[in-house]
Amino acid sequence: MQEVGNGSLTYLNVSHNSLTEVEHFPWKNIEVLDLSSNFISGNLPIPASTINVFLISNNSFNGEVSSLICNATYLQILDLSHNYLSGTIPQCFGNLSYSLEFLNLKKNKFYGTIPPTFAEGCQLSNLNLNGNLLEGPLTPSILNCRGLEVLDLGNNKINDTFPHWLGSLPYLQVLVLKSNHMHGSLRVNSSKSSPFFSKIQIFDLSSNYFSGPLPVRYINSFNAIINLKKQDSARPYMGVQDFTSAFYAYSIGIVMKGRDRELVKIFTMWMIIDLSNNQFEGGIPNVIGKLNLLKGFNLSHNNLNGDIPTSIGNLTSLEWLDLSSNRLSGTIPNRLADLPFLSSLNVSENQLHGQIPQGKQFNTFGNDSYEGNKGLCGFPVSKGCNIIEPAPPNVLEKDGSKPNIAFGWKVVLIGYGCGVVFGMFVGYVVFQTGKPKWLVNLVENQHEKRQRRKSKKGNRSSRRRRI
Repeated sequence: MQEVGNGSLTYLNVSHNSLTEVEHFPWKNIEVLDLSSNFISGNLPIPASTINVFLISNNSFNGEVSSLICNATYLQILDLSHNYLSGTIPQCFGNLSYSLEFLNLKKNKFYGTIPPTFAEGCQLSNLNLNGNLLEGPLTPSILNCRGLEVLDLGNNKINDTFPHWLGSLPYLQVLVLKSNHMHGSLRVNSSKSSPFFSKIQIFDLSSNYFSGPLPVRYINSFNAIINLKKQDSARPYMGVQDFTSAFYAYSIGIVMKGRDRELVKIFTMWMIIDLSNNQFEGGIPNVIGKLNLLKGFNLSHNNLNGDIPTSIGNLTSLEWLDLSSNRLSGTIPNRLADLPFLSSLNVSENQLHGQIPQGKQFNTFGNDSYEGNKGLCGFPVSKGCNIIEPAPPNVLEKDGSKPNIAFGWKVVLIGYGCGVVFGMFVGYVVFQTGKPKWLVNLVENQHEKRQRRKSKKGNRSSRRRRI
């Protein structure tokens, strides 16, 4: 096989097989070489300098990457992801950026810092260094890659404050900085009115040490999610085409509906914000309600307080919402029950109270969505809601019948007690003062009146008998 087409072979694809060993690449004019998804181990052989597309992902290559790979000055797409490659990233990769558009070193064992050598005129549109052991601060030379669409630096050991300067990249759609040692506030001190991250669609800063309030300035600038300028993409997925018009899709790992998912393709309509597992504090701003194309929103495991804003009810495209493990209070807005696509909700471990909204999507959520909120009641939690209705007014009914009046035993006892006390008081006065004149006169007058009435009646009856 190595002898066939030694001088003329330009395209070779043996991906998704069970190859275990490759000694060297003899093809002098090879342009596209795809060995991905095999079981090849050993050091990484370097192809001819004519190589344009080099794919060896999902193998078992190990050792360091030789700087000889930088002799491939026509290299456009390089995918070394999901191997056991180690050492530092060759500094000369920055010089390749004049031709290199797609660089994927994900899930290896590279250490050290990100090369600070991205030159002016850099053509990179996808830079994926996720899942390595990279340290140190980010290099501002990334700003030379003005066409960058996807920047994934997640799951490393990068120790830096938030790189606000990335917001000026005009085409950046995906920013993943999750699971690093990044810290500080996301507050923007600049007075410039130019929007930050205006094309961003996936914004993942989860599992860091960011603090302070939520970044209202950035949220107001997420025009792609706000849908201020609706743009219909010609492609359903994010990716890049090579010189043969073959399409290579970008990939990304996200937390979707509480589960880690590896997306081998990124839908152009995906809009996700994940700020979970940080130290953000304060309230959830109402401006969140402007992000009407948002599909996934995760603010769990922070120090947020205050009410859940009713403006979240404007997010009619929302599919999952996670606000768990904060200090949120108040009630769950009833407007959330009207979100038509909401299939995953988690507000557990907060300080919420009141009745859980009923109907529509809320009828599909289990008790685990609400646990840890002692004040919540109603389906599906076991605690019922005590709804006190006002008593009807004590008036005659429309048909003229008397109302049914029922006295409680407390009222009867109160009346009985008052009567006993009053009677004892009157008896005491009588025994102490003898017969009171006013009482004697009252009784005698009443007795005389009765006698007069009887005598008058007797006289009348005798007159009638005589007649």
